[in-house]
Amino acid sequence: MSLPSEILIKMYRAMLRIRRFEEQIWEVYTGGLMHGLAHLYIGEEAVAVGVCAALRDDDFITSTHRGHGHCVAKGGNLEAMMAEVMGRVTGHCRGKGGSMHIADMSVGILGANGIVGGGFGIATGAALSAQKRGTDQVAVCFFGDGASNQGIFFEVMNFAAIWKLPVIYVCENNHYGEYTPTGNVTAGKSIADRSLPFGIPSTTVDGSDAIAVYEATAQAVERARKGDGATLIECDTYRYRGHHVGDPGEGYRSKEEIESWMAKDPIQQLRTKILDDNIASGAELDAEEREVEKEMENALEAAKAAPYPDVAEVNQHVYA
Repeated sequence: MSLPSEILIKMYRAMLRIRRFEEQIWEVYTGGLMHGLAHLYIGEEAVAVGVCAALRDDDFITSTHRGHGHCVAKGGNLEAMMAEVMGRVTGHCRGKGGSMHIADMSVGILGANGIVGGGFGIATGAALSAQKRGTDQVAVCFFGDGASNQGIFFEVMNFAAIWKLPVIYVCENNHYGEYTPTGNVTAGKSIADRSLPFGIPSTTVDGSDAIAVYEATAQAVERARKGDGATLIECDTYRYRGHHVGDPGEGYRSKEEIESWMAKDPIQQLRTKILDDNIASGAELDAEEREVEKEMENALEAAKAAPYPDVAEVNQHVYA
């Protein structure tokens, strides 16, 4: 599949936005400007961007505890996201959700989720809703390799297969569940194979290659919109940083392993592709970086200037 140049540039910019947003979150955390922890998405940008570039604004996604990248890629507002992480009232959830619970229904972000596997039921339900309403919307569930061992994963695939639901399950296999290698706790040759008993097609792609992720997702979206049902996509990827901002990411991972993954950085891969195909010049891509940097500066300053929620609204917007 040969992608239009405008899509490639859009994906490059989106990956830059995710990378810089996460770097900014690290600075916010170490600067004492946020409470709690954050789980950085640095290194996995090609997955969120490749998937979301194949979706429409009215399609749905559910996210994870490592969810900033998904939200940025789907169209989340950077200022509102930064404010949410910092607990300010101008955040997507008025500062009450924080890093792990960002949601924006206006662009189909049904929420990040601190529960491992918490998005499975939500995405599958959203797909059922689309089917019942007669729309051709698609729901995507992002989840990690650790969540593939949750029982609900198999329950929702059963429902999705029986009802041919327009849902795509995207596994971001970054090879570690917190500090434990995936192979130590996950049986089978691949997570992609887990959909086969249900008759749901699956594929494994290089999660560092945004184009490969896009192509796999585009095929899955086409199947879903036609009424042919669900797909499972396993993306082989890697987080450069630790499990969360308080984890240096070392000790349980070798320096050589980390460096080998960083050598195939997803942003650099796409930049090389764009330059080699004469889609844009180095100067033009550098200008994209400067614009993204300015966006992040504006988002941070806006969040700093925003107030915290008034204590009087502590019981508002709470449903359970």
